[in-house]
Amino acid sequence: MTLEDRTARLTILIDPRKKAVFERLCAEEDATPSQVVRRLIRAYIEERQGRPWRPEEVELPGARRAPKRR
Repeated sequence: MTLEDRTARLTILIDPRKKAVFERLCAEEDATPSQVVRRLIRAYIEERQGRPWRPEEVELPGARRAPKRR
């Protein structure tokens, strides 16, 4: 399983009207709100870091590295 296949929950609070409009717009492009939020987060990360997102470069908190083979 790749890092991109794993999930973690992110809970946000949003104005109910914005949520309704957001869900309608997502449905119009045949995307789930989760898909759109993931796309927005990835774009934000890439914009702030100034380079493409590479999940393999980021170590997850609490993850243990496998020992290097010699």
